[in-house]
Formats: sequence, C-alpha cells, structure tokens
Amino acid sequence: MTYTVMIIGGGIAGSATAIALHKAGIRSVVYEAYDRTADNAGVFLSLAVNALDALRTLGLDISGLGFDTPRITVTSGSGRKLGELSYGTARSGGIVSRTVKRSDLYRALREQAANSGVRFEYGKRLVDAEETGDGVLARFADGSTATGDLLIGADGLRSRTREIIAPDAPRARYAGLLNTGGYARGVSVGGEPGMVNAIFGRRCFMAYVSHPNGEVWWVANPACAIEPTPAELAATTPQAWRSRLIDLFRQDHGPALDIIAGTDRIFAGWNTYDLPTVPRWHTDRMIIIGDAAHATAPSIGQGAAMAIEDSVVLAKCLRDSSGVRSAFTSYEGLRRERVERVVEQSKRTGGWKALGPIARVPRDLVMSLAMKLTARSGKDPSRWIYEHHIDWDEPIRSGARS
Repeated sequence: MTYTVMIIGGGIAGSATAIALHKAGIRSVVYEAYDRTADNAGVFLSLAVNALDALRTLGLDISGLGFDTPRITVTSGSGRKLGELSYGTARSGGIVSRTVKRSDLYRALREQAANSGVRFEYGKRLVDAEETGDGVLARFADGSTATGDLLIGADGLRSRTREIIAPDAPRARYAGLLNTGGYARGVSVGGEPGMVNAIFGRRCFMAYVSHPNGEVWWVANPACAIEPTPAELAATTPQAWRSRLIDLFRQDHGPALDIIAGTDRIFAGWNTYDLPTVPRWHTDRMIIIGDAAHATAPSIGQGAAMAIEDSVVLAKCLRDSSGVRSAFTSYEGLRRERVERVVEQSKRTGGWKALGPIARVPRDLVMSLAMKLTARSGKDPSRWIYEHHIDWDEPIRSGARS
C-alpha cells in the first residue's frame, strides 16, 4: 500500500519513523512544534545494543558519534563495589552500548531523513486533528492545516495526539526524582574510558563516564517527593543546583564532588516521568508511538531504544498490511507487551534511587547479591531487553503478536 503520512514531532521517534517509512516506500512529512531544530540540546544518552541494532536496520551508522560504553560498575556511597555488568550481549556480535549527545543523534537522524527526501516543517504545533473518512485533517497553532492518509503522533510525553486519540488516557507519572548533570573537564576519576560508573550515594544517585578525550559526562538524580512546577525548576539557578549537589554528595566516597567542581555549566534540572498504560494507541487513521504511547523513566536507558524499535515495526506493518487499521492492530500486537514491561522495569530500577537512608542498606545488599549471581551464572535477567532483534525482511502476518 502507498500512503501519505503526517508525522507529528521531529525528535528521535519522529525522525526515525520518517527514515523507516522511506525504507518501506512510504512518503511522509514531519511537523515539528518548535520553530528550530534541537541542535543545541545539551544532554546525552546511552543507546543500548537493541537500539543500535534497530538503527543499523535503518541504515544509520553512528560509530562516529560519542563513544562505546561496554560495561557498568555499581558502587555504594561508602565506596563499596556492588558489582559490574556488561552493556552488551553474547548475541550482539561484539556491539556494545554507545553514549552520545542527544543533539548529535537528533542531527544524524534528521540529516538521514532529509537526504531521503523527507520534508520537515517547523513551528507546526498540533492543536487538533480529525479523521475525514479516507484520511486525516491536522490543524496547527499558526492557523495552517495539512492532510494525509494517516497521522503518526511522535510528539512525546505531553503528546497532543494522545489527548485526541485517548482523552481519558492517564497523565504522565512523576517518579520522585529530578535530573541534572553536565560535562566536567580537568578531573581525574581513574578507571578506563567508557566504563559507566553508577554511584548509589547516601543521599543522591550519580552516574558518570569518562570520554576518551578526557571529559567526564555525568548525571545526578536528587530525590524530591513533591513534584516541582516548571516555574520552580526555571527559577533554580545553576549555582543553586551546584550547592544542592555538593550538599547531597558531601558524605559520599568517590569523585562526585570533584566532578561537580570541574563542571562549568550544570544542566538546568528537569523532572523524571514515565507513562502508565495508555489503553488506546490508535484510531482508524491516527496512532501514537514512542514516549507519546509509553514513556519510560531513564533508569535503564531504553526510552530512545523503544522509540527507534517502534519506528521499524510500524513501518513494516504499514508495508505489509492490507490497510491502515490492520497495520495499526498488528503494530500494537507486536509492541504493547514489550514496551509496557520495559516501562515497569524502568520504574522499579528508578525506585531504588529514591529510597530513604534506612531502606538503602538492604537495597545495597540485594543489588550486590543479584549482580554476583548474574556474574556467576552468566544469565542476565535483562537479556530479553537487549537481545531483541527486528528482522526487516520478515513479512508481518495479519494479527501478529509479540
């Protein structure tokens, strides 16, 4: 089938979907709410091997971006090593996770989509959409409209498309954690470049990794029981973040204080959210993907991975199905169980970061025993996440299930 597709959102999910649709022989236009690209986004993310596998399916080589992160070591605030795990799998063919700047990934995806002939329109914030029998009419905040055979909402956690498709869908769920971080220079943290170091501190979580060029990339997750408002976050100055972090890590062993001191600009903080089960992903002609459908907390590094996987599977379903409705039904059958398991796994892991002083003692013991058992058995309980592979050439059967 040949379709004209409107994609709402030009981030990772939207750009990857445009590339996947082009690979499937389907035309699309990307409508981005902001009036500019995200080239200056300052944060970074780790792409696990399943994300890299899906990007390879899309023909995107990011080996020139960021750096390999083959392993993670976990320590407590006392400096005790709790364990070490691989960031690859036996089935990944030597591929390991890779840490990249989010802006670099945006740029690479957008450039590949544009080189494939995909048009991006900026300043197009969706306000409403309606099905017109054989298509969809989209209305934007600037007064313009657009039409297509179908509409894909890749518009993130605050998705307007989700509100249109499922007005009764749950709101984003605050996880009780804040995020901040930065890039430190002139700091010696020891260890090998690319090793992710996760510190479950006495009062705050930090993860850092040494870039081969000597920089230290890091994030911290201060616990905060009451969800700050956007205004409260915007009013928190970089110096206030610095002072808060110094206070939180003051009692911990390790390089946290040196890393903070070596960071010129600390990221403006943001809240951590995920999305409980959204009961309805699609109508006859509209569908949501990525964070719009199943936002996951960043604790296991799968948010971008799930969005990229979504793009490949949806393109295959549209390529192989007899109509839009059957394609959407097959897509949901193939994706819902997997992504909802990932959301819950991320929620459980993220919950370990927000524990109080008393609960942290048994937590560290449980984590240590679990990682030792994993190392001895060679059986990673998260293997189902990382070894997932999507075969582009395998046809989608009607009514397919995961």
